[in-house]
Amino acid sequence: MPETHSELPILPGQFEQLAAARREWIETVLRPWCLASSLKELRKAEVEWFDIAGRADTNATLWTWAWERFPDSVHPDLPGVNETFELLVTLTDGSQISGFPDGRKSQRGMLILLGLSEAGDSLTHGPISIDQIAAVARI
Repeated sequence: MPETHSELPILPGQFEQLAAARREWIETVLRPWCLASSLKELRKAEVEWFDIAGRADTNATLWTWAWERFPDSVHPDLPGVNETFELLVTLTDGSQISGFPDGRKSQRGMLILLGLSEAGDSLTHGPISIDQIAAVARI
């Protein structure tokens, strides 16, 4: 017969301590990891996100936290990239592009910008990998 573990006594406040420890882990380990990880690593985590983060939606957590490395690209209260402001995006090669993020098409660490040519025609820039972006500023 397999060895059984004795049940731990249920103490008042034990669940609250567990929940607080989980919140602390999310804020001090998981969220910073998303802020610093490469697209390749983020996509690996996405596959296992349900097990890593619980029942958290990847767009609201993993991908939003990853985009928070560029604070002007996100809204503090909404998931995903913020479509409200035109952005100036500086790429790691030094080039710059501008446009409004397309929130529906900017998925899984890839940014799509909608802009206008000098002639006034609509332009689509991207997809641009989060790894290709050096800086983001609101225009």
